[in-house]
Amino acid sequence: MKLEFQAKFLQHLNKKKEQEEGFTLIELLVVIIIIGILAAIALPSLLSQVNKGKQAEAKQNVGSLNRAQQAYFLEAGQFATSVADLGVGIKSQTVNYFYTIKGNDAKAPSSVNNIGASNQSPVGAAKKQTTLRSYVGQNFTSQGDKTTSEVLTLGFVCESLQLGVDGSQKSVTAPFATNTSTVCPPGFKDLGSGTSK
Repeated sequence: MKLEFQAKFLQHLNKKKEQEEGFTLIELLVVIIIIGILAAIALPSLLSQVNKGKQAEAKQNVGSLNRAQQAYFLEAGQFATSVADLGVGIKSQTVNYFYTIKGNDAKAPSSVNNIGASNQSPVGAAKKQTTLRSYVGQNFTSQGDKTTSEVLTLGFVCESLQLGVDGSQKSVTAPFATNTSTVCPPGFKDLGSGTSK
C-alpha cells in the first residue's frame, strides 16, 4: 500500500470517529421519555410504601405501649395514665403521630386506650398529615380463674378504617374495651383478627 493512501485512510478514520461522538437530540428525548414513563408507573407505589413505613411506627409504638401497660399493671396494680409513666422511651409527639393514654378513671383505671393519633399538628410541619391511619391499643383486666382470684391483663391493637382527620378524631374518642370481649370501636379493625365494626 502506498504511503499517501495510508495517510488518507487514517485521516478518514479520524474524521469518522469525531463525527460519531455524543448523542443526537432525538436519542436524548427518547431516553427522557422512557425515564418519565417509568417514574409515572413507580411513583404511586413508592408513595404508598412511604405511608406504610410511617404507619409501622405507630403500630410498633402502640404495641409497645400495650406491653408496657401490662408490665406496669403487674407492678403497680393499675394501668398508667401517661406515656412518661411507662418509661418506654416513646415521645408523646413525633412528626407523624401524637401518642397519649386515656383511662376510664383518672385515679385507678381498670382499662386504658393507648392512642396513636395521626393529623395532630406535627412537630416542625405547617400542614397536617392526611394520608395516615390512626391506632388504638386497648388494655383491660379480666377475671381469670375464679377460685384463685387471678386477674389477667389483656390487650389488642385496632387500626382506623379512615385516613386522616376522621380516623384521628375517632381514635381520641374511642370507647373503652369491656372486660368481656376484645372488640374494636366503631370505625376500626382489629389488627389481630382483621375484623372491623
